[in-house]
This record gives sequence, C-alpha cells and structure tokens, in this order.
Amino acid sequence: MKVIQFPLIKITLCFVLGITFAHYTKLNLIWILFPLIIGSISLIVNFIFNKNKLNQKSYFGILTLIIAFLIGSFTSIVNNQTLNSEHYIHHLGLNDTEFNTELIVREKLKNTSNNDRYVASLIKLNNKKSYGKIIVNIRKDSVLPTIEIGSHLKVLGSLYLNRKPNNPNQFDYGKYLENQQIYAQIYADVENIKIGSKVDKSISYYASLLRNKIIHNLEKNHFNKTELSVVVALILGQQQDISQEVVRDYQYAGAVHVLSVSGLHVGFILLFITFLLKPFPNTKRGSIIKLCIVILSLWAFGILAGLAPSVVRSVTMFSFVAVGMFLRRSINIYNTLAVSALLILLFQPSFLFDIGFQLSYVALYFIVWLQPLFASIWKPKYWLVNYFWEIVTVSFAAQIGTLPMSIYYFHQFPGLFFVTNLVILPGMSIILGLGVFVMTLAAFDWVWMPLLKLLEWSIWLLNKIISWVASFEDFIFRDIPLNSYMMWSCYFIVFSFIIWAKKPTYKKLMISLIAILSLQTITFYAKYKSQKESEFIVFSKKKTTIITERQGDKVALYANDSILKTTGDNLALKSYLVANFCKIKSKEKVSNLYYFKNKKILVVDSSAVYLEEEKPNILILTHSPKVNLERLFMSWKPQQVVVDATNFKTYIKVWKATCRKEKIPFHDTAEKGFYKL
Repeated sequence: MKVIQFPLIKITLCFVLGITFAHYTKLNLIWILFPLIIGSISLIVNFIFNKNKLNQKSYFGILTLIIAFLIGSFTSIVNNQTLNSEHYIHHLGLNDTEFNTELIVREKLKNTSNNDRYVASLIKLNNKKSYGKIIVNIRKDSVLPTIEIGSHLKVLGSLYLNRKPNNPNQFDYGKYLENQQIYAQIYADVENIKIGSKVDKSISYYASLLRNKIIHNLEKNHFNKTELSVVVALILGQQQDISQEVVRDYQYAGAVHVLSVSGLHVGFILLFITFLLKPFPNTKRGSIIKLCIVILSLWAFGILAGLAPSVVRSVTMFSFVAVGMFLRRSINIYNTLAVSALLILLFQPSFLFDIGFQLSYVALYFIVWLQPLFASIWKPKYWLVNYFWEIVTVSFAAQIGTLPMSIYYFHQFPGLFFVTNLVILPGMSIILGLGVFVMTLAAFDWVWMPLLKLLEWSIWLLNKIISWVASFEDFIFRDIPLNSYMMWSCYFIVFSFIIWAKKPTYKKLMISLIAILSLQTITFYAKYKSQKESEFIVFSKKKTTIITERQGDKVALYANDSILKTTGDNLALKSYLVANFCKIKSKEKVSNLYYFKNKKILVVDSSAVYLEEEKPNILILTHSPKVNLERLFMSWKPQQVVVDATNFKTYIKVWKATCRKEKIPFHDTAEKGFYKL
C-alpha cells in the first residue's frame, strides 16, 4: 500500500489561512459547511480508490490542504459567540442607557486610575437570559469588597459597545477586545453592585484561590511590594500589580518577554521536573509514569498561571516535547510547533490574532531555524564561553524574527536587547527555580525566611540591572514608521537572505535583492502618498482642544500651552505622526479662524466671542461656550457643526437637538471620534 506522508506544517498553515479568511470575510456558516462535507467525502473516496494503486496519481494531498483550510474557516465561524441568538449584542435596546445584569467573574484585569476591572460572563440582561463575555468597570469612589474569581454579581450600570479609536491611527482597543470575544463594557458604582452567595467553582476559581493564598503568605512575611509584583508575573503570570515604571524599564531594556509566562518559563519547569524525576527507573513503565507526572505538572503550572495564550501555547508545545523525551522518539521540532498551534487554534481560533501569540510563535520558529546558522559561525572551545555564545545567538535569532512585527505593533526597538539577555538569562534559571520552590512552600503555608529574602534580593537585583540598561535611552529607537505592507516586505527580505545564507546561489541572491527593492518601492510609495495628502483634524481629548493641519509631511499643531510643551509625550499625536510619515513643523495656540480647502472654519471657545458676519462653512465648539445655536442659525447656517470632547454633555445634548431640528450635520468627537476635513 502506498503510504501518503504530508507535512504537518503545510496543513497547519492552510488551517491558519482558513481562520484568517473567515475572520475578515464574515461568511455565513452554510457557505463553509457544504464545501467541507463535499470535500471530506471526496477525500475518503480518493483514499479508498487509490490506497493500493502505487503508480496512479493521487490528489489526496491537495484535498487535505483544502479541507484543512475549510476546517479553519468552520472553526472560526463556530467559535464566533455573536452567532448565538442569546448573545447580549442582540438584546441591546437603542434607547436603553442603564442595564440590570447578572454575571460571573472570570478574570481580574489590571486596574486603571478610576476603575477596578474584571472579565465576566453574562447570565442575564434586564432579567432575560443572555450570554457572552464582557468587561466590568467598578468605580473606585468607595471601598469595594473583595471579588473572587467565580463570584456571581448583580450589576446596575451603563453598558457601552466597543468603539473605534477616538483619534486617527490610534491602537484599536475595541478590535483587540473583539478578538477575545468581548464586545462591550459596563461601568457601575459600588452601591449598584451586589455580590451573591453563589460561587462558580471552576478550575479558574481554584487556581485563583491558590494564587491568592501564595501571594497572601508572601505579603504576610513582608515581601517587598515591587519585587513581589515582578515575581508573581514571572511565576504565576499575573501582571495586574506591576507598576507602569517597571513595565517601561523592561520594555526599554528589551526584556518585557520575561514578565510574561512563556516558553522560557515552561521550558525551565520541564527541565526542573525532569531533574527531580531522575531517581525513577528508565524502564518502559517508569518512563510512562514520569511522562504523566511531567505533563500533569506542566498543565498544573499553566492553570496556575491563568491559561493565557502564551502559557497555553508553551505548555502544549512542551507536552509534545516531553512525549518525545520520555518515550525515546526523535522530535521534529517544526512538527511540534505546528501541532501545538493547530490544537490551540482548533479550540481557540481567536488566539491567532493575539499579539503575544504571534510574537511567541515567530520567535520560536526563528530560534529553531536561524540559531544553528549563527552558532555555526564560531564554536568556542570552553563550555562557559559557549554557554554565553548560545545566549547571544538565540537572542539574535529571536530578535531578527520578531523585529518587523514588533516595530509594526509598537514602533520602537530596544537596541541593547542582546546586552539585557546576556546579563539576565544566565540568572533567570536560578530565579525561576528559587521562585517555584518558594511559592510551592507558600502554597502549603510554610515560608522559610532565608529563601524568601534570597528570592526578594534576586528580583531586586534583576530590576536594578533592567533599570540600568533602560537608562541608556539613546539606544532606544522610537517612533519608527512601518505599515503592514512594509512589515511583510521586511519578512520577505529576512527569509530570502537566510535561505541564501544557508546555501548560497546566484538565483537566491537575486531574490534577496528583489526583496530589498520591494521594501524600497513600498516605502517610497507610502511617503509619496503621504506627500500628496492634506487634511484638517479635530482630535478627541477630554480636557484640551487639539487641532492639526497637515500638508504632506508637514503638520501645523494648534493647542494650548500644556500640549505645545509636551508634544512628544502625547500618544494620540505620536501615533498620528508616525503612521503618516510626518513631523510637526509649527506650534501655535488655538485661534478663532482657519481656512482649509476653500472652507472657512470658525472655532468658538469658552469666551463665546465670534463675529456674526464671518459666516463660516464649519463651526467648531470647544470648552462649553455659552452660545444659543438657534439664535446664531438665524444669521447664518454652517455646513457642519463639530463639538470636541472638552464640552459639557448637557450642552452637547442641546446643540445636537438644535442641529437636528435645523437639519445641519452634527459631529460629536466624544461619540464618533475625531473629525477630519
């Protein structure tokens, strides 16, 4: 019988393409289901009729890829919770402002300055059965009782669907939440929340109890708060309490991956448990027992760390590695990566659009593929030198692989990443081992102070090293413009040059040069397109008015003194400038009159001073001026009224009603986002 072998990586790639296709096309399930059934039948028939025909051409492989694509699309559509008729987005009334909800708390998020935040599953909406994930924001006006994972809550509050970004080229947080099946947020005061006696005792509930017990025992023994927040992130995967300053230092030093439980951590857990199991006999039965213990330990750690996408990916992958290790079978690491990704996405296709998931897999792939090439450049004679050389080669391989994607998402690059990894990675194995041991003891209510202090001091030293590296700000390259087309061109260059370096030929070199030319062409076109554009934008900011006028790559900024002095720190402006390949050429205070594209634009601020004879085409109202629009419209009617987010809501409501009555277009930036002319 002919044995048909087909690479798992190709099947996984087609599966991923299917998920992506369904995600962006929003096809109906029926359009995928029928081709999937027909394709599956064709695959079975093809296999039956060709399994004993050695010389006959078989289309089994092509059908396999097609079905993998269709299964990916089918999985994506089926996992879309909004298709359920009981999902809450189908039950939101247009005129409703407040909602009575019943929900179960599933996850604790990082708090903001104004709210405690949780992810919850909805049970009822306005006393009707409902369904779906939602974010609960509880205002910090008064003391809130402790809310445990699994708690049932009754919440009366204002519910808002995810919105598009308020300002141009800003990070689309609403889209990010939708990729996690979260489509709305509810805001409530403490007095409008009732905590029920019933608790949903899921795996997450018990994992949360254990985490809280460990943290409480460490706090009770006076573990420093700053160091505790870092060690909880390192071992337990909980980053809610890390200060913004610490996170920024890790970002600038190129070590932010250390704060997220990933392959580095899970790989160490595997080695640590393998070391502890050495006394077990290496018989067939002993290997199976050790394998079971290792896999159970890895998944116990994953549950304890909150089953984040990076944790699930790492635990799944290293579970396959463990199977190969203990059953003495050779491991194809590419197939291991492919199978782990396939299994994860089969159950959670939305993970594909998680930034951490993408960066983790790209980093691992390049470590496996590119690191051997770097390692072959030099082979040190001494084991210590070789150890540090391996750290350098692994760091460079991972960084090269993730560089285009990192710049595309974050528009910055830490130039001293290799120094950071060279300094901290050798000590990470000690810190992780010590941390796991201390926390295991804390889980059993036993804390040995010498070990506790040693762990605390180790984290303190780690933070100091990271802070020192991050202090060299000249090596942090910020505000790098890179759109999606440029990112893919960068990957074209990286892949073509690596393939050429592994086995140089003239043809491969020509492809590499074509890749460089493609990036240059795309970059030139992006800048050329930007040069030809001009736009007038009113930004949406709650406490201040920001207006920009762009001509090509030159931007004129109009704002108050505080914004003009701190332009570099304004995230909304930075995102806009970087995305459009432009720079601020002039800064001025907001004036009353502008001219743009043959339009006269009048800005009326809190002084409410304006000249009736101006008769502008566009009227902009800022800082709640006391103007009567009905009286004003008797003299002239603008083509458009724009109000920014600095105005009182009561004023905006009256102005909106007046414009509706007079049939004049009305744009509220607090509701619709920025206004662009």
